[in-house]
Amino acid sequence: MPGKVVLVTGCSKGGIGFYLCEHFYEQGCIVYATSRRLETMDGFENPVEKRVMDVTSDDDVKLVVQSILEEQGKIDIVVNNAGAIAIGPLLDVSLDQARKAFETNTYSVLRVVQAVAPSMIERKQGLIVNIGSLAGNIATPWNGLYSATKAAAHALSDVLAMECKPFGVKVMLVAPGQVRTNITANQAATLELSPTSIYKPYFDRVYERLNGSQDKGSMDTDEFARRVVAKVLSPSPPTYMTLGGKSRLFGLFQWFPHWLVLWIVGSMMVWKKPGPSM
Repeated sequence: MPGKVVLVTGCSKGGIGFYLCEHFYEQGCIVYATSRRLETMDGFENPVEKRVMDVTSDDDVKLVVQSILEEQGKIDIVVNNAGAIAIGPLLDVSLDQARKAFETNTYSVLRVVQAVAPSMIERKQGLIVNIGSLAGNIATPWNGLYSATKAAAHALSDVLAMECKPFGVKVMLVAPGQVRTNITANQAATLELSPTSIYKPYFDRVYERLNGSQDKGSMDTDEFARRVVAKVLSPSPPTYMTLGGKSRLFGLFQWFPHWLVLWIVGSMMVWKKPGPSM
């Protein structure tokens, strides 16, 4: 589909958004990559258009979307990929941390869609792609805040798919499993628990969860992006797509009784004997 105008959020080097941009361009699309800081998008092999955009800012989103519409006259595909990890026990999370996580992972989806969708509706065509997570389908310990933000994003996607259909606009939800990216790099260096946390003996478990998406069996980011772009640009994009490490396992979990899922995941990540206190 040559000439499709694509806007992708969260395009820092090494991440899913970065590789999505490369593959969209290779398929003949006009690609706009965005990130909070321009320097984080260095390294594209293709001449992708780069824009500074903070997805938590109403003004930033409106200005960038409007500038693309003025330059191209349309946005055919928008990919809401921007997101941030939020590892830690829920009882240790401050409300400020919770608000920031929802701003980045959930409210940004609504913010970007509300800026882009009117132009799509006017043309009676367009595709909204929201990058969620398997953690939004099955919540996991030590990752509860992130799971909550992604579960909310999944609900937004489902409702948008129903509400936008009468206007010719499609919505696609992508739920990655384990994909090798740099999303955990920043928090890995600073992860710690409060000195008063009741979960100090479980620090090793928390750290294991932080790096869980990078374990053996994780999908290469470039391969993940290639397969997603192929589906997005297909004649009939699916409303839901999941791939990556453990995607089949988590898909199976959705058929299990809820109590059994909690028992299995809890046994794997929490209830085994904790390591020494730190």
